[in-house]
Amino acid sequence: MAKAPKDIIAASDLIKAAWKKYAGAATFGGMTETQYEAKIKPSYDIRTQIGDLEKQLTQLIADRDLADQVTNDTNGLVIKGIVGDVAYGDNSDLYGACGYVRKSEKKSGLTRKNSKNAQPKSTPGK
Repeated sequence: MAKAPKDIIAASDLIKAAWKKYAGAATFGGMTETQYEAKIKPSYDIRTQIGDLEKQLTQLIADRDLADQVTNDTNGLVIKGIVGDVAYGDNSDLYGACGYVRKSEKKSGLTRKNSKNAQPKSTPGK
């Protein structure tokens, strides 16, 4: 089973420290300690690049959010301009094409029960 990337670096750090402390001049796997460090260096370099890219992504997301706020505010101004324009307004095809529900297409939502046909509630025993 493959080790997790974090575990690989932790194991490499332990091997480097132990090799340096106990057998600095020895060769293992056909490598000196310096050759070993050179061979595993790409794993560390790539992690550094990933960290830099994650910071860049975080900043880009924040920049996008700010830009989106400006865009959203600008969209609101345009829609308010359409609604306030006597040639267009909130019942125009333009307003509907912008993704909004035209005034004539909205339902009032008000419902009233027919009180003429309703019978009064009777209480039992009276």
